[in-house]
Amino acid sequence: MQNMKTELPLLLMEKILKLSGAKRVSENAKTEFRNILKKKAHEISKKAIVFSKHSGRKTTQTEDIALAIEN
Repeated sequence: MQNMKTELPLLLMEKILKLSGAKRVSENAKTEFRNILKKKAHEISKKAIVFSKHSGRKTTQTEDIALAIEN
C-alpha cells in the first residue's frame, strides 16, 4: 500500500471507538484501529476502481463502493 500523505486523526479513532461503547481507549488501540481502517479502505478503494473501470467510467461512484463492500 502506498504511503498516505495524510493520516486519520487518532482523536477520530477514539471517538469512533467510544461511540461503539468503549469507556477508555489506549494510544496503541487508536493507532491499531487507524491502521486497520486504512488497510480496509485501501482494499475497498481498489475494488471500487475496478468496478468503475469495468463500467467504462473514470469516476468512481457510490454504487462502485457499495459493490466493493459487498464483494
